[in-house]
Amino acid sequence: MESPQVKFTQLFINNEFVNSVSGKTFPTINPTTGEKICDIQEGDKADVDLAVKAARAAVKRGSPWRRMDACDRGLLMFKLADLIQRDADYIASLDTVDNGALFSTMKGCALNVVEVLRYFGGWADKIHGKTIPIKGDFFCYTRHEPVGVCGAIIPWNFPNEMMGWKLGPALCCGNTLVIKPAEQTPLSAIYMCSLIKEAGFPPGVVNLIPGFGPTAGAAISEHMDVDHVAFTGSTEIGRLIQQASGKSNLKRVSLEMGGKSPNIIFADADLDAAVEESHEAIFFNMGECCSAGSRTFVQEEIYDEFVKRSVERAKRRVVGNPFDSKTESGPQIDKAQLDKILGYVEIGKKEGAKLECGGKALGCNGYFMESTVFSNVTNEMRVAQEEIFGPVQLLIKFKSQEEVLEKANNVQYGLAGGVFTKDLDRALTVANSLDAGSIMVNNYSGGGANVPFGGYKMSGIGRDLGEDALVSYYEVKTVVVKVPVKNS
Repeated sequence: MESPQVKFTQLFINNEFVNSVSGKTFPTINPTTGEKICDIQEGDKADVDLAVKAARAAVKRGSPWRRMDACDRGLLMFKLADLIQRDADYIASLDTVDNGALFSTMKGCALNVVEVLRYFGGWADKIHGKTIPIKGDFFCYTRHEPVGVCGAIIPWNFPNEMMGWKLGPALCCGNTLVIKPAEQTPLSAIYMCSLIKEAGFPPGVVNLIPGFGPTAGAAISEHMDVDHVAFTGSTEIGRLIQQASGKSNLKRVSLEMGGKSPNIIFADADLDAAVEESHEAIFFNMGECCSAGSRTFVQEEIYDEFVKRSVERAKRRVVGNPFDSKTESGPQIDKAQLDKILGYVEIGKKEGAKLECGGKALGCNGYFMESTVFSNVTNEMRVAQEEIFGPVQLLIKFKSQEEVLEKANNVQYGLAGGVFTKDLDRALTVANSLDAGSIMVNNYSGGGANVPFGGYKMSGIGRDLGEDALVSYYEVKTVVVKVPVKNS
């Protein structure tokens, strides 16, 4: 498939594509070639102020969006899902040139957005309160009302999918949004705004400000008229967003952040399946995945064989053009990320881990990285404690279940985990003992729009997807009515 023609490069405020107040632009780069795709209008605080103003007007009491029947709100989300499905190939191609991910992966992400919008669109008319029997002559009920203006800060690794994960629960609860896509990958988000307008959403319901974290992102996080910020990205930036909430209006914050997820392989596991699933768990999307199985614990009885097979599989992985159907990995997002990964390779070697294969950049154009495997890793090494966010598999030997559980939980993160074993009792015991939000047994790929996703510890606050995502996007109001009592 050829690179797509870029149709939109501006900010989206109040249902119109507009230039930034400053008139500044920034380039977005194709990581496959290292060449500029196009220039994007650069938003900052002045533009965020305009977007928040539009979003506030759209969510105020009495506005068309606030007064819209909940069922009709859901129908608009269904319409948007239909439009994204119609244009899924184009959306995927935008992300492939913008972030270097496989076209097949980005197409799957776009179709996941369709699923997410249909799931949450179905929730729109089912978000309601309760009647509560209380002591005395009173009628007590609760209402679920929208939080208000929601900021959403989107990462670069799954651009269209993460935008959908924020749109779904926010819109079905009746909120409005001001979205900042990652500066590395703004193209699909900008285009999806054209579909929001085509679907018929009222002006101001969804606004989008491309720009940089210290300017546009900070302006959203610090804004006194933003009621909630939803963020997916690094733990470092998540801390800044939570601090900004405390220094401003104590806005709600939901965070899905970093991970260093354990993937545990017991000696009785199906070895062929475990090797392949563990390979994909870390090398999927070039390792640029927060829930990646980035610490592979292997029981000592099968460790040497597992290392041998994992190295053979990594050497066979095809790294190249992300539009080629034979390619399994594209480039890293940019030179800074590639250099960071290469830096961790050097750290691993200095710490005493054995570099089994890979460890170098590939080619002279673009930001490609060899599929890399380390053995003889210990859980105390920096490479096993810090998020690398790249195609680097770390193989750690363990003896017993007790030992591996202690090591698996001995990390600041708690996003995901995996366990491979034919013993169901062991599988459930381990799954229930891991300090992480999502645990996969004999797989590392399950999930769906109705499955909550989020982390423990420094991996986050709150959940994306599923019914559990809704609680971040509505307020609960209690109403107590005095019931007059007439003497008969």
